[in-house]
Amino acid sequence: MQHSVQVKIALPNIFLKKSMVATNERILMLEPYYGGSHKSFLTGLQTVLPWPCTLLTLPARKWKARMHLAAPHMVNQIIQLYAQGVRFTGLLTSGFLDVAVLRSLLARAGISLPIGLYFHENQFAYPTQEDQSSRYAYAAINFLSALCADAVAFNSIHNRETFFNGVEGYLQKAGDFYLKNQVESLRASSVILYPGMELEHCPEPVRKPEPPVIIWNHRWEHDKNPEEFFTALFSLAERGVPFQLMVLGESFRNKPSVFTQVKQTLGERILHFGFVPSRKEYLTLLRQGTVVVSTALHEFFGYSVLEAVRAGCRPLVPDRLAYPELFPQEFRYGPGKLVQELEKVLHAGERLSSQQAIALTKPYAWKNLAETYENWFRSRLTADAPLR
Repeated sequence: MQHSVQVKIALPNIFLKKSMVATNERILMLEPYYGGSHKSFLTGLQTVLPWPCTLLTLPARKWKARMHLAAPHMVNQIIQLYAQGVRFTGLLTSGFLDVAVLRSLLARAGISLPIGLYFHENQFAYPTQEDQSSRYAYAAINFLSALCADAVAFNSIHNRETFFNGVEGYLQKAGDFYLKNQVESLRASSVILYPGMELEHCPEPVRKPEPPVIIWNHRWEHDKNPEEFFTALFSLAERGVPFQLMVLGESFRNKPSVFTQVKQTLGERILHFGFVPSRKEYLTLLRQGTVVVSTALHEFFGYSVLEAVRAGCRPLVPDRLAYPELFPQEFRYGPGKLVQELEKVLHAGERLSSQQAIALTKPYAWKNLAETYENWFRSRLTADAPLR
C-alpha cells in the first residue's frame, strides 16, 4: 500500500501524490463539494486504496451550481492533466456532479474512463423548502448520473432505498416513458459501501458529568431539525431537569433563528456554543459529553453521531432514516418520544463504557472496510474492469 505526501501542482484545486509519476495505475477523484463528510470520506479512502490518487475539488458551497457546472469545469482540468501526460485507470465522483455531462465531454475530448458514483445523499429524499419542480430538477440529475455511471454505491441502505423509491415516484409522474429495465439493472448492480472513519482511541472511563452534558454536533441547518431538539430542551429546562449543553457543528450565513433563542433561554447551561475547527479540541469536548442527540429530518449515514459515540457519548437518535442500521433499538426513540427518552437518559447520567463505544463504532473503521472498497474499485473502476 502506498503512502506518500501530496503536493500541489500548477492547476487550481488539484493535488497529486508524488508516486503517481512512476505508475500507470492512478485513481482520479472528483469532489465538487469538498467539505464535511465528503472531505473526510476522501481523506480516509486514499489511505486504504493500493493506488495513488488525484483529487480535483471545489469548496463546499453553492451546491446547485455545482450540480449544473462542476462537470464542464472539471473536464477542463482533466484535459490539462492529460495534456501533461498524466493518465488514470478509473474515476470516482459524488452525487453533486452531473455524470452524464462529464462522460459526454470527456468522450468528445477522446478520454474514456470507468466512472464510479458514490452517493453520500440523494436529492429525492433530501428535505427541501422549495417547490416540487425545483426538487425534481436536481433529483433527475442524480438519476441520470447513476444511469451513466459504470458503478454506483450508496453510503447506507436507507440512502439506496429512498433513491429508488424516489425514482419510482418520479417516473410515475412521466407515465409515457418506459425505463423499468434500466432501473432494475441499476438497482441490481448498485452496492452499499458504508463510509469509513478514522477512529481515535476510546477515552478512558471518566467521572460521570454532573449535571449530564448534552451534545449537539450537527450542521446548523433546517434539515437537521434543530427546532425539535431545542424545543425539547426548553421543555426540560422549564421543569427543572438538570443538564448542561454543548452546541458544536458548522454554521452558515443563514442559520435557523432558534439558535439565537437558545443562547437567551439556556445561557447558564451552555458550556460551549459554536463550531470547533480544531480536531483535537473537538474530540476533547465530545469526551465531556453524556449523550449525543439527533433529531434530523434526513440522515443518510450518521457520521457526527458516530464520532461522539466513539468519544463515549450515549446516542439518542430517531427510530428512522439510517439510524436503525447503526444502532440497536435501545438507543432509538419513536415519534413524539424525544422528551421522555432524553429525560430518562439524563436521569441515569451514564456515558458509554469503552467496550460499548468500540462495539458500536468498530465496523466503520477504515481498516475494517479497506478490503471491501479495494475489491469494488478493482472489479468496477480500473482499466481492466468490465463496463456495465
